[in-house]
Amino acid sequence: MTRVIHTGDTHIGYQQYNSPERRRDFLAAFRSVVEDAVDDDVDAVIHAGDLFHDRRPGLVDLQGTVDILRTLADADIPFLAVVGNHESKRDAQWLDLFADLGLATRLGAEPVVIDDTAFYGLDFVPRSRRDDLTYDFDALPAEAAHASLVSHGLFEPFAHADWDTETVLAESTVDFDAVLLGDNHKPDTADVLDTWVTYCGSTERASASERADRGYNLVDFADDGTVGISRRGLPSTREFVFVDVELAADEGIDRVQERVRQHDLADAVVIVTIDGEGRPIAPAAIEELAIDRGALVARVNDRRDLPDEDEDEDVSVSFANPDDAVRERIREMGLSDAALEIDETVRSGDLADSNVRDSVERRVRDLRCV
Repeated sequence: MTRVIHTGDTHIGYQQYNSPERRRDFLAAFRSVVEDAVDDDVDAVIHAGDLFHDRRPGLVDLQGTVDILRTLADADIPFLAVVGNHESKRDAQWLDLFADLGLATRLGAEPVVIDDTAFYGLDFVPRSRRDDLTYDFDALPAEAAHASLVSHGLFEPFAHADWDTETVLAESTVDFDAVLLGDNHKPDTADVLDTWVTYCGSTERASASERADRGYNLVDFADDGTVGISRRGLPSTREFVFVDVELAADEGIDRVQERVRQHDLADAVVIVTIDGEGRPIAPAAIEELAIDRGALVARVNDRRDLPDEDEDEDVSVSFANPDDAVRERIREMGLSDAALEIDETVRSGDLADSNVRDSVERRVRDLRCV
């Protein structure tokens, strides 16, 4: 029997809500999956794309990812993956770099056999290029009793689908026992043409609409030819507190604040959603209350279509001088005299853009010699 962890949509590097802590959360969630893989001694970790949130991950995120993948390598657990739409580059992929380091294998038309299961890969393909796909895969090796396709995209019959799963299965040159997918952050499983097709979901909440617990799939390719898919949650992910408020016509901010106070908000991401009638609400006041009660992040989503009470009044709008605003912010940062000089050089209107770099380099050299 071959037992693997099927994960994906880890979105490492995503600084959600502009919060550095949330950025670290996405890396920590991936680490939790890998620690489970080592503890359970699975045969492989299969990643179905969007390891990173974008194609230019930061150095800290790259270093953290390499460290996590080394944990798998030290435990002799292969990491097999495809490229998702968020991280896809025109040239070599980050996954290729990890492969060169001996930390990962990029799946493709040639099978990678783990125990008695052959894994194939299909990277994310834009909709405009899918008509040219032939779904030609190398033949199933003699030592493999199962075949699984790993891919990234929105496949039928799941939500937001734009990729015909039946076409993929019917035109593929290999008969797959399972299709392990990424891209849809909601976990789900369906039987398509007698083949199990499953999404593992994301490992961290990438949007406020992802209310269910995060986790991954455990997939067993049994000796009797059957495929078993089970779900395992990640209890250590950042807590999200969802406060849903239905306001009556005579209710306002007091009612919303009352509902917020009913929850333990310590270190949580708090999402307040307002429906119903009621009076207009100032989101900043609600968010400030949640932060004062220990929330890491607070956001208010007012779904009501409220009339503009001042729509008939004349409104005067003025804008501050942006240069003055920047100078004020620079003063607040408490920079050294040297840093202030370099800032002035960069923003000077008397210096041609083409000369800025040379001027800054000369000034830095001068400062180093002082």
